[in-house]
Amino acid sequence: MWDRKPSLIGVSTASGFSSAEVEAGRRLFAQEWRFATAAGSIESLPRMHGIEIAFSGRSNVGKSSLINALTGRNALARTSRTPGRTQELIFFAGAPTLTLVDMPGYGYAAAPKQKVKAWTELIHAYLRGRANLARVYVLIDARHGLKDADQPALDVLGEAAVSHQVVLTKADQVKPDELAGRIAATETALAKRPAAFPQVLATSARSGAGIAELRAAIARLLAERR
Repeated sequence: MWDRKPSLIGVSTASGFSSAEVEAGRRLFAQEWRFATAAGSIESLPRMHGIEIAFSGRSNVGKSSLINALTGRNALARTSRTPGRTQELIFFAGAPTLTLVDMPGYGYAAAPKQKVKAWTELIHAYLRGRANLARVYVLIDARHGLKDADQPALDVLGEAAVSHQVVLTKADQVKPDELAGRIAATETALAKRPAAFPQVLATSARSGAGIAELRAAIARLLAERR
């Protein structure tokens, strides 16, 4: 699996990070990370502190696995084969100025309609009212690319004028040429969305490919926000 890592990084558009940014990202996520709180309602959202980045995506796209890979903690975020397990906004604290937020997965039709409605209202309120939310990383399965089910989530982010960036997951399961095409197609689709960051990152929580680049991207974002 590891022998695929150089080809994935070479295909990824994340090659523009300096060695200093890569090192800053490594240090940022080398700190001790812990579960901070879970919010299932607007009233239970924690007080805003520092900078937050959130991870969104369809159920089973690999959000929890990616968070674990970023932080180097195998069980920080709970992974499950059961779609829709994350039913709250989950906050993880580590660096003094950074909080990671795992958002409920979307596109899970088996959840009760009332529960989906509650999730939707919570997410909309969070996106519109969180002044310290620097970016939402929208995770897309590299094997499939953007789907119709992803469009409403991207629409909500655009309407809320929240900066967001697409991160392809499970990229080790896609051949390099196919991955390059998927990145190009995704970037073309995102060009029509003003709030979308134009660069797409390709990652694999399983092989570690692209994780250093995503850490560097987050470190750069924090530096810009300061």
